[in-house]
Amino acid sequence: MKHITLMMATALVAISPAPAAAKAAPAAASADYAVGPQYDTTHVYVAPEDFDRFIASFTATFGGTASKQGVFQVTPTASQTKSQLALTPAGTISVFGFLTPIPYPFGAERTGYLVSDMDAAVASAVKHGATRLITSFPDPIGRDVVVQWAGGVNMQLYWHTTRPNYPALTTVPENRIYLTADAADLFVKQWTGFAHARVTSDDKAAPGEEIGQPGKTYRRIRLTSGYGRMSVIVSDGQLPWPYGRDMTGYAVADLRAALEKAKAAGVETLVPAHEEGSRQSAIVRFPGGYIAEIHSVVGE
Repeated sequence: MKHITLMMATALVAISPAPAAAKAAPAAASADYAVGPQYDTTHVYVAPEDFDRFIASFTATFGGTASKQGVFQVTPTASQTKSQLALTPAGTISVFGFLTPIPYPFGAERTGYLVSDMDAAVASAVKHGATRLITSFPDPIGRDVVVQWAGGVNMQLYWHTTRPNYPALTTVPENRIYLTADAADLFVKQWTGFAHARVTSDDKAAPGEEIGQPGKTYRRIRLTSGYGRMSVIVSDGQLPWPYGRDMTGYAVADLRAALEKAKAAGVETLVPAHEEGSRQSAIVRFPGGYIAEIHSVVGE
């Protein structure tokens, strides 16, 4: 019977007209696991004695509120840290003041991104080139993992058992990632693949004065995705302090007013307000040592 069936099928193929060439099916796009930029939390590590002063100065500068402070174990190995969220209209931060030595690989991750599906997001990150610095682990309210992208860019991905509900941001903060040309294109490829990010601008000859290198140029790539904004700053790496120490840029409506609030709250201006194309920008240092860029935007 099998031979007869095969002969009939062969005959039908022989007498049937040749089908038109089929179009190749488009490759399936990977899923997007972003939840929203208000859940992009810059991780700030400060000494316990600076903890309260830092939180107060940050919320005084940007407004918003802080969550209830507590002491938790947030790593899979034994440790204790003071921990608190500051939720402001310009961005959210997770603040840690470790009371014990900080276990590896924590302390070097720049941000935490909330994802809708931890296992699937980790698989996607690895598929797009990320390396897990630690496998996913449970925390008191969900699960976490720390991954590294090209150029040594460390990030945490996190998932909550009960999905948090943070208010939408007034302005979306910008992750500021400093790389050399050795890693920049690969990082952008990895991040756009994983995050479904879109390149909004790619200036290959931005003025070096913007990163403390007068007389030089650098490449500035800006991207946006469901995780928020990102600026990839590509240079020779020969950066004067404090450039490269600023992990996040915060957009405000009025830079001068924000800097006045910051000064009143004990924040030090490291790079005074100056023009950067369509922006006015400054770099500041908060009590406890956290360095950030603040800018107001015109025309973006």
